[in-house]
Amino acid sequence: MAFVNVWHLRKVAETSSKPCDVCYKPTTSVLITPDNKDYFYVCPGHLKDRGFCTPIADEADAAAKKKKAELDREIEIIKQEYEENLKKRKGKAKKAKDSQQDKNKSKEDEAKDEEDEKAEKERDAKVKALTSKDAPSLLDNISRIYALQKVFYQKRLDKLRNAEIAKRNRERLRNPVSFPSVPTNDLA
Repeated sequence: MAFVNVWHLRKVAETSSKPCDVCYKPTTSVLITPDNKDYFYVCPGHLKDRGFCTPIADEADAAAKKKKAELDREIEIIKQEYEENLKKRKGKAKKAKDSQQDKNKSKEDEAKDEEDEKAEKERDAKVKALTSKDAPSLLDNISRIYALQKVFYQKRLDKLRNAEIAKRNRERLRNPVSFPSVPTNDLA
């Protein structure tokens, strides 16, 4: 009857939201046992509360954090490359301005400005492509596996036990054999 104190976080559709088991606010977060025997709705705020449950780190969380770190590094490299290219272009533009001061140069400056804008758009497109690969979800900083604190875990066990007892009692009431028979002796 008892189950292990391991709970997996699942999300349900907004239309299927139910009240949180703790505060009764509507929520779409569900904690469920690995064998799907018990579940309950809980707010994301309670998942961060150490008095309610503690996250259990697993390989999936570690892999997700590693992937996010790699993605951040790639974005930083792209930004640095853009900054270096921009500095080089500005340096060339200063040298060209110093050597020539005519009206044709202003047209070239406009062309260089357009090139800078194109380079900036390229950089933004690269950053956007990298960030769109790993779309941020609401659960980025929330673990997916939890262990409930003793009090809340015992509450779940008691609720399961009471439901089992109530089911057994209903079955007994439906079965006519479990009732005592009518006395056959005379009472007088």
